[in-house]
Amino acid sequence: MNLLIPGYSPRIGGEITSHVQALAETEGTLPPIIVHRPSMRVIDGMHRVRSAILRGQQTIRVRYFDGTEQDAFVLAVRLNVKHGLPLTLAERRRAAARIVVSHAQLSDRAIASLTGLSGKTVGEIRKRTAEGAHQPLARVGRDGRTRPLNTERGRRLAAEYLSANPGGSLREVSRVAGISPETVRDVRDKLSRGEDPIPVRQRFLPAAEEAGGSAAAPARTEKDGARRFGRPAAVHRVPADGRHALNVLRKDPSLRFTEAGRVLLRLMDPHILFADRREQLIKDLPEHTLGMLSEVARQYAASWSDIAGALEERARQTALNPQSAAEIRIS
Repeated sequence: MNLLIPGYSPRIGGEITSHVQALAETEGTLPPIIVHRPSMRVIDGMHRVRSAILRGQQTIRVRYFDGTEQDAFVLAVRLNVKHGLPLTLAERRRAAARIVVSHAQLSDRAIASLTGLSGKTVGEIRKRTAEGAHQPLARVGRDGRTRPLNTERGRRLAAEYLSANPGGSLREVSRVAGISPETVRDVRDKLSRGEDPIPVRQRFLPAAEEAGGSAAAPARTEKDGARRFGRPAAVHRVPADGRHALNVLRKDPSLRFTEAGRVLLRLMDPHILFADRREQLIKDLPEHTLGMLSEVARQYAASWSDIAGALEERARQTALNPQSAAEIRIS
């Protein structure tokens, strides 16, 4: 037991002696335990460790997990909800309260699927636990896709696109505007009735909350809410940290010396270059090309958004899936 440390179990009362004894008397090989490699803490399998010691075993099979401590806890919850000694309701609720703080970017339904609770229950826990804490402007759902909490920008893009392309399908507009097809349907229905496509509850959010800035910014007025939808979006330069991140990535051998890495870096380079000359280039473009260029730019933006979502999902899956099994001495 010198190498292994108990650590990430979401159980309130620790190991259950009767279950340890039952495992010790089980014939055959038990599944490998899950261990957080950086800390050597047991994520899942302390009952199996105790039973192996009772049996006099010198080693035990393990699968290593290399993610963060917060992700290790999420994995512990996910595994313990599903196996033969499931968590109690109190343990699952306590685990959800911890996850809504450590993984605020996960949607209520995503956390519900991890903890075995309902999305409504997780929402209530989030309100109590994370009240006053910073919350992201978008959340990652069970399908790994990122969706904004406030869809105002997407709704305005959808309204503008539908005005120019009345026959656009729901999925087509959804890809361009970055909102769900059902939200696009709602926008289209509101436009057909001559209504503002932005719901009142979103129309009067503080401007800073819309942009993710300080909550101290002045709130919008009703006059702002009635402004013409489809106005041009503000032009933003690439943030300095994004430029720095790209410079760091360029020096990473695992990207520089692989075909996939080189392709992606080459695709990102023009955007950085364009950012410095964006305003002048837009000003110099022929007027008759602006509408078509705008549509193409939105389609490219939607494509990059899909790439970003796929990268986030792969990173999440990598963090939550331990590596192949090995053996470690327990005595």
